[in-house]
This record gives sequence, structure tokens and C-alpha cells, in this order.
Amino acid sequence: MNAPDSFLGQTRPQIAPPGASGHSHPHESAHAQVAGAAHYIDDIPEITGTLHAAPVLSPVAHGKLKAVDASAALAMPGVRGVVVHTDIPGEPVFATFMHDEKILADTLVEHVGQVVAIVVADTVMQARRAARRVRLDIEELPATLTVKAALEAKNFVLPPVRVQRGDAAGAIGRAPHSLHGAFEVGGQEHFYLEGQVAYAVPKEQGQWLVHSSTQHPGEVQHWVSHALGIANHAVTVECRRMGGGFGGKETQAGHLAVWATLAAHKLGCPVKMRLDRDDDFMVTGKRHPFEYEYTAGFDDTGRLCGLELMLAVNCGFSADLSGPVADRAVFHCDNAYFLEDVDIVSYRCKLNTQSHTAFRGFGGPQGVIAIETILGDIARHLNIDPLDVRIRNLYSDELVASQSPGTPERRRDTTHYQMKVEDNITAQLFARLEQTSGYRKRRAAIAAWNSASPVIQRGIAITPVKFGISFTATQFNQAGALVHVYTDGSVTVNHGGTEMGQGLNTKIAQIVADELGVPFASVLSTAADTSKVPNASATAASSGTDLNGRAAQFAARHVRDNLAAFVAGLDGCGAGAVRFEHGQVISPTTTRRFGDVTSAAYNNRIQLWSDGFYRTPKIHYDKRTLTGRPFYYFAYGAACTEVAIDTLTGESRVLKVDILHDAGRSINPAIDMGQIEGGFVQGMGWLTTEQLVWNDKGYLSTHAPSTYKIPATGDVPEHFKVDFWHEPNREDNVFGSKAVGEPPFMLAISVWEALREAVASARGPGAVVEMDAPATAENVLLALNR
Repeated sequence: MNAPDSFLGQTRPQIAPPGASGHSHPHESAHAQVAGAAHYIDDIPEITGTLHAAPVLSPVAHGKLKAVDASAALAMPGVRGVVVHTDIPGEPVFATFMHDEKILADTLVEHVGQVVAIVVADTVMQARRAARRVRLDIEELPATLTVKAALEAKNFVLPPVRVQRGDAAGAIGRAPHSLHGAFEVGGQEHFYLEGQVAYAVPKEQGQWLVHSSTQHPGEVQHWVSHALGIANHAVTVECRRMGGGFGGKETQAGHLAVWATLAAHKLGCPVKMRLDRDDDFMVTGKRHPFEYEYTAGFDDTGRLCGLELMLAVNCGFSADLSGPVADRAVFHCDNAYFLEDVDIVSYRCKLNTQSHTAFRGFGGPQGVIAIETILGDIARHLNIDPLDVRIRNLYSDELVASQSPGTPERRRDTTHYQMKVEDNITAQLFARLEQTSGYRKRRAAIAAWNSASPVIQRGIAITPVKFGISFTATQFNQAGALVHVYTDGSVTVNHGGTEMGQGLNTKIAQIVADELGVPFASVLSTAADTSKVPNASATAASSGTDLNGRAAQFAARHVRDNLAAFVAGLDGCGAGAVRFEHGQVISPTTTRRFGDVTSAAYNNRIQLWSDGFYRTPKIHYDKRTLTGRPFYYFAYGAACTEVAIDTLTGESRVLKVDILHDAGRSINPAIDMGQIEGGFVQGMGWLTTEQLVWNDKGYLSTHAPSTYKIPATGDVPEHFKVDFWHEPNREDNVFGSKAVGEPPFMLAISVWEALREAVASARGPGAVVEMDAPATAENVLLALNR
């Protein structure tokens, strides 16, 4: 059966003949994945004597742990042992930045699902059944289960952060109009297809091999060595691929690796630990839920004069990555808009729930949705098209209107954290998408529909995204890679990034193939391995290709330069005159096969391997004031979404989506298209169906697919059109590309704003829309009837 030439409403990128970068080569593991031959951690053949581990979880949200009684579990068939906090030979806390999370609870439990002990048995099911027989004696203590309670008690995992520019209160007081509002945005479960898993194998002389489904092998190595009390070099962590990550395997994978290794250390044999889906929900952190309060002053056109914004972050019981997540939310609460006089306060609240963690966008979505909600509220207050209000507030080179006499000129092109926006294309994106989507005509048609339809109401919205690319922790913006060229001309590349389905290894193979002038099929990307590239940063912050791709390019370039010098010596020409193209090495006098050149070079003792290193230029910022240039560049996009709601049931449906996205000069258009589509749908789930509910005892009630609903194929609209903005990255990035992993997620905020438009239409002119996300049927009904 032939594949369709269109998919989800847009033309499918054509698979190109061999040519490397800029072409839609298939994912390097696609054939193996379709055939079921791609190995994940649980597919690795188990060494004889391998045991299996399962966690013992706290049933209460907060309490004193007085005793652990494992006698019933130890008496069960196949059970070999139980690991508790006294079995930890190294430090008893995970090696996080704040050192505030116990590896295994000792005297205190702080959330339902906290791991207290590990049961080890011959089989997975024996271990899981036995874990439920371990008895915990816990004296319950009062638990903090709401952000409001944490704020009142000043219960924080990290100190609050404040960023100010100008006089927000004064500007609001002088503004012709003002609004005050409050709303909440929920968290999100990662729901990776492959759950958390690790396989720890003792090696000779106190060394360890840990197979981990992780986005950050280097951190797993550090955590394991810290828990065992040994040096990093004694631990090797390997990851060929993950079955999805989305940020949930940046730090959280380290927990499984440490627990499995501690069990293997105690029992002296390999141990595998794989959480079932329910335990995965209960143990691991989620996207951070946020609560907001704002006061905005604005003029008759909707342009902001001043803004006071409070962001209260539900961090869970420990800091984990909450600091940088909350910081990125602060960085992105401008989205694509200039905030002249602004006062932003961010509270990092401690609750007795799972410790929330990284998730695609890393706080960016929670910042972007704040300003988009505010601008939507302003537009409805003034009865102006929200698109016009958004355009009115965009960054531009326009002079700031309120400059004092004698002061230097200031323009509307600098963020509230003092980074100049030098590559701004939002206005052009808006103009093009407004035209290609037919937004104005559709908005008028929707108004006519709504006036004649008492039950089904529609809404439409265009929202942008401006997402900063780089780790905000500057030291993580570095990468290394190794390129090995063999005597037959085949090539392997190893780098510090990890493959989680996003196509990183495919893109890096394309980059290396280009640099060496060989066919894409000649390059093999190998498993991430801490014994090959040390101290690698997490594959996160949408920077995997930017960092590792450039490092791999530099490594390949070193080998190519060696070969060019060798050929130049043979042919009596300059090395710069030697070209590498289509699997051939071409000098002014001779054309040779690449494999012939590498074989001859080996015989002449020419180095055929090299390393490469890259660090992102230009970036810097002050962590104390959150000012500087934390990002190398911005990735842009815009989406136009049309929705319908049933005013009787609160049900909603996304009807049409048009996206225009800035991926720079795409290394692999098909892979980038998949990231845009998948990111949007995942963001749509965050804002419509994926609701996390904790009961009044701190128990996560939505801990399985039966109660937690991710988008399904039926939720994707028939009209789903994606176009690329065709312009290379203005910064010197590999191939002129831009990061594409996280930015498309925030395009789905157009769904949220379209739903709020539909609710506003149903409520009538001048109505205030008070709705929390996700916009479940229940929340839509509540908003309709407030």
C-alpha cells in the first residue's frame, strides 16, 4: 500500500536521495523500530543471576517514619532481600544541586509515593507483590497540599525571585485602563511510552555498568557514584535510546539507576528495576503546576503600560529542577511582547506531593500562557480583536514613548531581563499566517455562526511563540563528540546527547556525512556512553543538535583536514583545494573513492579519528538578578486554531490548526515536521484533557490511563496544516538550523485562547472569562456559568 502524500493536512516532506543535511532522511532507527528490533533497556539480554527490584511506597503525604517491617515480604517465594536507607554506602541523599532529597526515606516521608525501601526478587512480579507486603509504621503529620497554604506558611523549596523594570505600580496607576485577574494552570504527566527503567551490572574491581533510560547519562553516573561512595570513573552509564523522555528522564532517571545499583551492591549481582505505570505516576515528578495573579494597566489600543505579575510554582517536596524551571518561566512571561514597566515575583512553593521536574518547555509554557491570557483578557475588556492587541504589544524597533528628557533613547526591543531581541520576526510571521489562515474572514464567519447557534459556540485565536534557546545554567552549554573513520570509509560518531525518538542521532549523522562528503548511510551514530564522552550535559533545553551537532561537525572536520593534507601531499596541491563530495575525494589532478583514501591514509599512519568540542558563544547572565543574555537566539512560530464548545456539556473540539514555524534552515524537514506536530498535540493535551488530581490526603487520583487522558488520534483535527518559515538562523548555528524540540509545544496556547474566545462568545459582550487550565469539560462549564 502506498503511503499518502499528505499527512495531517500538509504535504509530507519527500524522502530525498542521499545528500545529508537539508533532506528528509528517515530516522536512523525507523526500520528497526517498525520491525520491533530496536533495543530498549528492558530488551537487553539479562545476565545469568539477574534479579528484579520494586519500590515500597509511602501511603501518606507527610509523616514520621518509625519502622519498616519487611518480614512478610522476605518470607515470600523468590524474594532475595530488602534495601533500606542503612544499606547506602555513600551519601544518603541524591546528588542534586540542593541535596534535599533522601535516596530512601529514613525518618520522614514527604509525599504519597515516596520510596522507602526496595524489594529484590527473582522475577518482576515477585518483587512487586512482595513490595506491597512491607509494613510501614508512619505517624502522620499535617501536610501542605495547596499552593495557597504554602504561600501563607512561606513554605518554599527555594527563595522567591523578583525581576523589575521601571515603575510598574506607577505606570498602572497612570494608565487609562486596568485589569486584575487570577488563574491556575495544571501540571502534566510525561507519559513516555517506555517507563522509567535501569539495569545495574557489577563489574570487576569495584566498577559498574549501568544501562539507564536517561536524558543525562553524566548525571546518572554522578548520582550512582555519589550513592556508592566511589569515584565517577568507576561507573559507566550507557543509553542507546529511550522510548520517550520529554524532560521526565532528565533527573528522574537517576533515581531508578541509584536504587537498582544499591540493590545490586547489597546482593552482589545484576539488578533491573522497571516501574509499572501506576508506580511511575506515583513516584515521579510532573510538569510544574502554576498559579497566577496579575494587575495590568493599558491604553485604549490594548498596549500594556504596566504589569504586576505573581507566579506561584508548585514545586513538590524538593527543589529538583524547580529553580531553573521557575526562572525560565520568568524569562518567558513576555513571550513576544515588550514589557516596559514590569514587576514579576516568582514563589517556589514546597508542597507534600511528588517533586516536580523538567517537562518539554521547562517553565517556558507556564510563562508564555500568563501573558497570552492577560492580553486575551485585555482584548475582551476593550472589545478589540485579540490579534490586534497582540500585534500592538510586539517587540519592535519603535522608540519607547515614555522616555524622560535628556535620557538615552530606548527602543521596544529589549526584554525585562535586559537581553536585546536582535532576530525578531514575529510581526512578519503574524502577517503571513493571518493571510494564509484566512483569520479575519474566519473570525467574522465564526461571529455569524455564534449569533445563530445557541448551543455550539466557536472561537479562533492566533498566538505566537518566542522561545529562548540555551541552557539558562551557562556551564551546561558545552558538548563533546568523537568521530572514527575506518579503513573501508565507514564512519561512527559518538556524542554526549541521547536519542529519545526526536531524531538527534539522525541529524548528527547527516552533519558528519556532510562534513566528510560521504553518503548518509556511511555514518553510524552509537550509544551515549560516559566512558567515551565525559561530563556531557543533559539532552534538554532543545539544544541537543545545536551542541552535539556542532561538536560532531568539528570532530569530523579534524579528520577531514588530516585527509586533505595527506591528499595534498600526494598530488602537490594545497589542502584547501581538496574537496570531499559524494563519497569521493577530489583534488585538482585526481578523483579517489573516500574508502581508498582512508585505507591509504592508514597505511601512511594518518590519524583517522578525532574529538570535537563546542561551547555556545555570547551567552551570560547574573543568576542573582536574572539579567543578561541567557539565550544564544530565539526560535519563533505562530499558530491559528479554531475550536468549538458545547455549552450544555462543556465538551470541546479542535476544528482547525494552521501553523507557521521557524526552524531556521532545517537539517531534516521530516523530523522537524514531526516535532512540530507532536509538540503541538502534546501542548493541546496539557491545556484540554490532561488533568492531574490530588485528593485531600495528597494521593494522586489520576495515576493511570483510565483517569489521566492524553490526546488520542481522534483529537487531532482533519485540518492540521504546518508550514516552515524559510530563513536560516541569523546566529552562527550548525547548518543555519534552529532548535525545534520545545518551541512548538507553546503553539498550542492558541487552543487555550480560542477556547476562551468561545466561552466569551457564549457569555455575551463584555463578559469576563474566568477559567483554569486544563480546559476540561468541567472547567469549561464552570467558566460558562461563573
